Amino acid sequence: MKLIINNSSMQPIYEQIVSQIKNKIMHGELEKEEMLPSVRTLAKELKVSALTVKKAYDALEEEGFVVTVHGKGSFVTLANQQFMLEEKKKEVEADLEMAIRKGRSCGMSNQEITELFHIILED
Repeated sequence: MKLIINNSSMQPIYEQIVSQIKNKIMHGELEKEEMLPSVRTLAKELKVSALTVKKAYDALEEEGFVVTVHGKGSFVTLANQQFMLEEKKKEVEADLEMAIRKGRSCGMSNQEITELFHIILED
């Protein structure tokens, strides 16, 4: 599994692992019942502590994205569909906020931004 850890990021490594695995699940790159790499294997691949990966897997399990079967491994569950929908809504909200900031930074008024938004919605 291809994950990218940014050691200079302010985001803790386990959170980077969690967000990337959730992203893969939400975008269908990891499917229901698919087995995740073992804690040791992923830790070795990412060159991080096994405890960090374990913390990430525990967080994913707590949120309903994976289930761990003792002695067998961690598997993708049918993630909470409502939670996944909420995550996607948050992404849209963040994108809209960024677009508004860009518009304001180049001098657009709220009315111009709103008009542009409505034009784009009509397409």
